[in-house]
Amino acid sequence: INFLKNFQNKTTAMNIRNCLIEDMLNMQNCNQLCLPENYQLKYYLYHGLSWPQLSFIAEDEDGKIIGYVLGKMEEESEDVPHGHITSLATRRTYRRLGLAKKLMDQTSQAMVDNFGAEFCSLHVRVSNRAALQLYSKNLGFAQTGIEPKYYADGEDAYAMRKDFKGWKRRSEKDIVVPKVAEAALAKLSLEGACGGADDVIKGAEGVTDELEDTKK
Repeated sequence: INFLKNFQNKTTAMNIRNCLIEDMLNMQNCNQLCLPENYQLKYYLYHGLSWPQLSFIAEDEDGKIIGYVLGKMEEESEDVPHGHITSLATRRTYRRLGLAKKLMDQTSQAMVDNFGAEFCSLHVRVSNRAALQLYSKNLGFAQTGIEPKYYADGEDAYAMRKDFKGWKRRSEKDIVVPKVAEAALAKLSLEGACGGADDVIKGAEGVTDELEDTKK
């Protein structure tokens, strides 16, 4: 009974929403606590500024980030439009509550709504049996191959894919477009943002320094 009450309390207290620029430091912290693959803050900012519709956070009743999904669209592919999951994480005490599925459903629908994505891809370590089971059994992904030495430590990765066949693209009036923090966007000139990923990341470094200063 206590376990059931605890389960109900956690699930009812969770809130899932689009991430904002000011969430990025806490997303990075969640990533470092949960996963071996870690990223510099400017990489989160690059996702947030380039595809603000595709990344989501889950927070508890106190506003603490307990999970996130970092999504993007594949820009250089000549294939049909498709998204990619860069990172998905949930804090250990909030696992087995369906949180990962809720996050993935949100970003998947956003990929379909905003970009007409036909499928989504991701990578998972071949040794990570728990993640492989999560993606294949619970989230509907299928293995499409192995990419040798994909990770920095030399480990191979399973390439996985989930087709969006049957997913309906919602009308514009039903799509909520997140507001990216104006202070952050002001740091990026239009010319720099149009120059490609390198310029966006370069511009994001100034925002990174400013965000880190506010946390000191």
